[in-house]
Amino acid sequence: MKNTIHMVKLCVGIDSVEHLQDYRARMRAKGAPDPPRHVTRMWPRREAELLNGGSLYWVIRGVIQARQRILRLDEVIGEDGIRRCGIIMDPEIIRTTAAPRRPFQGWRYLTPSDAPPDLAKACGQETNLPPEMASALAEIGVR
Repeated sequence: MKNTIHMVKLCVGIDSVEHLQDYRARMRAKGAPDPPRHVTRMWPRREAELLNGGSLYWVIRGVIQARQRILRLDEVIGEDGIRRCGIIMDPEIIRTTAAPRRPFQGWRYLTPSDAPPDLAKACGQETNLPPEMASALAEIGVR
């Protein structure tokens, strides 16, 4: 899409796409907001581009492995009174081809041309490789 940007973020404490899916299901069962949200301290300056078809790409164990479409950004006021950004995402977790990423703090923008393709589109079918194998293949350029 024209004038679209994505966001990439570390998925801290999550070991696999399945773990992320299980975590989301457990949180929903405990009454977490649906659709899911992720709260971050900073408000994206490129909000309009994110909301024009952008996704949040999750880095799991050093590798982008999945994404969730961004639906909207909500203001969230913390218990400390500080304004934060609630990134509201589509509940569907879409697997992507593996793309290694070095650790970083916060989040980064990701251009559509640099975003890894969805796994189903890239392979014609969904395959579940162990994260270590997906990472090793991505490092040598085999996606």
